[in-house]
Amino acid sequence: MNHKDMKAWNLSMQLVEEVYRVSSDFPKQETYGLTSQVRRAVVSVPSNLSEGAARNGNKEFINFLGVSLGSLAEVETQLIIASRLGYADVSALLPLVNRVRALIIALKRYLNRSIK
Repeated sequence: MNHKDMKAWNLSMQLVEEVYRVSSDFPKQETYGLTSQVRRAVVSVPSNLSEGAARNGNKEFINFLGVSLGSLAEVETQLIIASRLGYADVSALLPLVNRVRALIIALKRYLNRSIK
């Protein structure tokens, strides 16, 4: 499976772009804190999808999907923190996070069925 053909990868790339835009308005004192953390976490989502798709078999791919889901949970938490601190209105980003999560979970379920 080519990662660039996956809907989850494409939407997660869109999420990366949006998070970078939103986080560019975070306060300067957050450059090495929340800004850096949320950016690293969001980049991890499509990165692990692509790495998993390139691995040898579905079992390995499923593991990378789990890592992507973990990173996505980090992103969601960090966006909520940014919102609570008044750094940004992230309400438009959270539905995108949920769509990416749903796609990754569906892919994980599908792959799990194929290895049983």
